[in-house]
Amino acid sequence: MGEVCADAFFNCFDRLKLCSTCNHDRANAFNNPWRWLIISKDMMVNEGIRAREVRLIGQDGSQIGVKSKNEALDMARNANLDLVMVAPNAKPPVCRIMDYGKYRYEQQKKEKEARKKQKIINVKEVRLSPNIEEHDFNTKLRNAKKFLEKGDKVKASIRFRGRMITHSEIGKKVLERLAEECKDIASVESKPKMEGRSMFLILAPNTEK
Repeated sequence: MGEVCADAFFNCFDRLKLCSTCNHDRANAFNNPWRWLIISKDMMVNEGIRAREVRLIGQDGSQIGVKSKNEALDMARNANLDLVMVAPNAKPPVCRIMDYGKYRYEQQKKEKEARKKQKIINVKEVRLSPNIEEHDFNTKLRNAKKFLEKGDKVKASIRFRGRMITHSEIGKKVLERLAEECKDIASVESKPKMEGRSMFLILAPNTEK
């Protein structure tokens, strides 16, 4: 495994990039602040760190320098904090003094909030026919609008039976009419297309601006 490119370390906030051949002056690069360092969920902590010496970052982000693992552990214990390895592939590995329990709690809280904000979009199917009666069409239209208003997508489908497959343009007009009737609350995500003996289109609810 190659050494870590220091420039990549400081310029990339969402991951640590590895560089197999790097001519940058890492010693000078490590003088930069580490305020945006991202820490993995599964980093080694405290006695789980196996490296004999580490480059140590203080709890305030200050550069303490290269220390033996025992020295770094003592400093973390004296501050009633944890020693967390944040860059295992650096030479030497980089560790930071922090409250790891608090960090994990905050991360889990953020993940939980993010999951709450995720909106699950279902796809509801509305089946029509090429020669659908006006009353039946209006019923299907009301169902489609109800699904769209709830935030679901709608798959409108038509199955051609027997020789009706030769008149697929009739079914296409029915689907296009449905899309036109729903244009105030939805947009066409997938235009009418054939799939076997069926034709379908996908309507997606309009996003709020």
